[in-house]
Amino acid sequence: MLKDDQSPCCSFCNSQKMTEIIDFGEMALAGGFLKQEQFDDELFYPMHLYYCNDCYGVQITDQVSAEVLFENYFYFSSSIQTLRDHFADYAVEVTSRFIKEPENAIVIEFGCNDGVLLTPLADQKINTLIGVDPASNVVNTIDDPRITIINDFFNEKVSHSIVSEHGKADMVVANNVYAHIPDIQGITHAIKNVLSEEGVFIFEVHYLGKIINEFQYDMIYHEHLYYHSLLSLENHFKRYDMVIFDVKRIPIHAGSMRFYVCNQGSSHSENESSQVKSLRKEELLNGFDKAETFSRFAADIADKKMQLMTLLKNIKESGQTIAGYGASGRANTMIQYCGINNELLDYIIDDAPAKSGFYTPGSHFLIKPNAVLKEKTQPDYLLIFAWSFFNEIAKNNADYIEQGGKMIIPLPDVKIIEKISDK
Repeated sequence: MLKDDQSPCCSFCNSQKMTEIIDFGEMALAGGFLKQEQFDDELFYPMHLYYCNDCYGVQITDQVSAEVLFENYFYFSSSIQTLRDHFADYAVEVTSRFIKEPENAIVIEFGCNDGVLLTPLADQKINTLIGVDPASNVVNTIDDPRITIINDFFNEKVSHSIVSEHGKADMVVANNVYAHIPDIQGITHAIKNVLSEEGVFIFEVHYLGKIINEFQYDMIYHEHLYYHSLLSLENHFKRYDMVIFDVKRIPIHAGSMRFYVCNQGSSHSENESSQVKSLRKEELLNGFDKAETFSRFAADIADKKMQLMTLLKNIKESGQTIAGYGASGRANTMIQYCGINNELLDYIIDDAPAKSGFYTPGSHFLIKPNAVLKEKTQPDYLLIFAWSFFNEIAKNNADYIEQGGKMIIPLPDVKIIEKISDK
């Protein structure tokens, strides 16, 4: 419903013409994995998803400080082979397309995580390569003399410091982070400041169209504040004299979009791609400029929740066991939104060693290593929370399936996989 004058302001354009899409209630932070002794002190935060009727921005309005969210982060991109391969290809593409003289180039990545993109960029002989990330425990794993690390949040102050020491950047990249930063106006000012006149800003984010069309409610959590469409981003960048001149659909994370942005008036701005034109037309046809589109989405995901919970309850009532697979932020949204508890799920498996022995936020499922699938007492079913990496998970756990184990895919359609050919 349309809120009154007390409604939240849009983070992009400061409008108060906001429509609530979903009230998720009180949620533990999706990335807030914890030890048993921390249960009593765990914090929960309200989470509401809103749509701005002025600029079309879809966003969570309940902002948690970035220091709380990211200074001790548990997501290590390099632990996933699919991501390593993806970013190796990414580095080759953007360097060959936009960097004429790598030996003289300056490239910045903010939200660089454990260097999964910086390392292949360094292999492209980029002269000055700067990674910015606040998560000390993650960036401390980067040990490459070709890369300069700034262990901080990328903001206007840091951007001025970089320009002062190194000069303006030929390219700024940000992957799965431009949707995470509360001060979206400030971060865009920082990008504008650090970018050379002919420079490009390239970022990947999970695409709003995939979220809506495939019912991906599990992508919605406090760390993911913004759910970008081309229409909303064009309105946003216009206020900074910047334009989106190209887009590329990316299969990573079950549907991302890579956006290519430049300064208005640069040579790139004169060459809007056909992909931009067709995506703009597609979004208008799909009603991404109308609040009712997102109200339908809320009803659709409530139905998906009911289907999954019915299946889990039926399996448990038949006396069989279920474990989760993939202790990610997406898993934690699904668990908390659906109300999955210890009566339905025994524990969660994750391939990242850093998570083993921790518990999931809110639900407090113990996270175990993949080695448990080699034990005699295997779960009858695995609920694949990391369903967007199903092919990799199935390949890595072929023995489990061959021995009779079954996998539950929760989205976009709830179904059971009994052999790999089922999918």
